[in-house]
Amino acid sequence: MASTHPRLRLVYLMTVVYNRHHGVWPGANFAPTEHGRLLPCFVLDDKDGPYMTLSLQTCQQMDAQDPLRPLRDVFDLPTGLIYLDGNSLGALPRATAARLQAVVQQEWGVGLIRSYNTAQWFEQPRMLGDRLAPWLGVGAAEVVVTDTTSVNLFKVLSAAMAMAAQDHPQQRILLSERGNFPTDLYMAEALCAQHGWQLRCVEACEMAQHLTTDVGVLMLTHVNYRTGAMWDMDLWSQKAHAVGALAVWDLAHSAGAVPLALKADQADFAVGCGYKYLNGGPGAPAFVWAHPDHVQRATQPLSGWWGHEQPFAFTPSYAPAVGMGRFLCGSQSVLAMAALGCGLDTFERSLPLGGMSALRKKSLALTDAFIELVQTECAGHGLVLETPLNHAQRGSQVSFSRHEGAYAVVQALIERDVIGDFRAGDPSCGEPDIMRFGFTPLYVGFEDVWRAVVHLKHVLDAGSWREPRFSIAHKVT
Repeated sequence: MASTHPRLRLVYLMTVVYNRHHGVWPGANFAPTEHGRLLPCFVLDDKDGPYMTLSLQTCQQMDAQDPLRPLRDVFDLPTGLIYLDGNSLGALPRATAARLQAVVQQEWGVGLIRSYNTAQWFEQPRMLGDRLAPWLGVGAAEVVVTDTTSVNLFKVLSAAMAMAAQDHPQQRILLSERGNFPTDLYMAEALCAQHGWQLRCVEACEMAQHLTTDVGVLMLTHVNYRTGAMWDMDLWSQKAHAVGALAVWDLAHSAGAVPLALKADQADFAVGCGYKYLNGGPGAPAFVWAHPDHVQRATQPLSGWWGHEQPFAFTPSYAPAVGMGRFLCGSQSVLAMAALGCGLDTFERSLPLGGMSALRKKSLALTDAFIELVQTECAGHGLVLETPLNHAQRGSQVSFSRHEGAYAVVQALIERDVIGDFRAGDPSCGEPDIMRFGFTPLYVGFEDVWRAVVHLKHVLDAGSWREPRFSIAHKVT
């Protein structure tokens, strides 16, 4: 039975959560419970019996037996910091600083403009796209890394709307979720105004009834930025196609966080960013993908010279490149591309350890543990879980809302070196303020989960979040 000691109960729950949803964490044995379930327990020796002492050390043992644990050392994280904001900005890979220094001092300083050829600067958008492609479930030459998510979304929405206008001119509705990330809605709003379309935003639970035969494009963010709720990409792409619409997906909170299979799931276009789970650094370049069936007929409005079929022919008229190159626009940031390459290195190092399957398995174990621990140890403090419990509907973050002081609680945690973030709600429609916690399995461990909950419990129990300084609004939340 579970210990009644709070600290012991925390670890007990952590060991329980993993087995209930996924099976055995490496190194665990099984013991029956009074409820007839099998729960993992760690064996030390015969003298100690079947159960290890339930303590913080159990979490450390789980981390020690985690096959992905060596990847934490690939990142340069401050000692003692618990970083649960990789869903907003990924951590710094240790190799990035040296790589950027080499680009600056050697490729730029010595190679100068020759490096566009000798260091393959010009080919970086395609080369990085090819490295990213397997993580998206697509093939070589199907992805380019370029520009920002917002800019790339403008490109693919323009292309999708143009195709829809050709194929089904009467379908002039762009349908999206009301809780979609605002920049997506801003881009859609501008394009609809330009082309005489209507942007229809509805609640997620109302999406099916509004996906009708007047919809030309369905635009969804695969994992919701506020709640971490995840759409079934295959299902909703099929639903879009059933009414003659195209499906455009934003993967900002998906790429590097959850398994993706864009072609198998029948997506038409997709974009995503490089600075969250891909660890490419602040402002890292984004990526864009179009289904191979669409590429040659897709036209995007930002017809810059890098997207020309012969950019160094310098012809006065534009002719789009064959393939995904047509989604490029102007000169790329070589330094940003180099940093993103280091971020992709960290994922490639996970391949011998199980790759995305192992990352996803650990991600769900971490988020399961955090949810149960918070709900147990922080009960009575008004925290409401906004993230789905169903694994098939959850990304790699956990969000709790609170009717009072959510921002201040996050700021109090940050002062204690537990980094999460805050997203404001919309009072006009009853949308609550939320506290977000991202779990990047490349560098977050079970001890981090334990300690984060201890700090959260202290902030809430002691009421330290009520100190006025924690309510001072910063420009970035």
